[in-house]
Amino acid sequence: MLMTHSSILSPLRVTGLNRMARGHQKIQSQQKNAKKQADLKKAKGHDQKTAAKAALVFTCDVCKSQMPDPKTFKQHFESKHPKCPLPPELEGVEA
Repeated sequence: MLMTHSSILSPLRVTGLNRMARGHQKIQSQQKNAKKQADLKKAKGHDQKTAAKAALVFTCDVCKSQMPDPKTFKQHFESKHPKCPLPPELEGVEA
């Protein structure tokens, strides 16, 4: 008797049931992973935005721009508003 390639394979492989189940699992896995990645991206983006906003603690009274530290604030004030008097909170700060 001559053995063909299909007779060597298991009955599941011959009928295609194994591939269909794996294909369905693959699609479910991809959908689950896509949802997980979207949730992580959404959460991560929000945290960065909140952290950046919290870091801007100094606000220029003239132009209302925000700066993260007094040194940057003084440099901004001296370059952008040279004719305005220096605010009292920037008196002792070295730029």
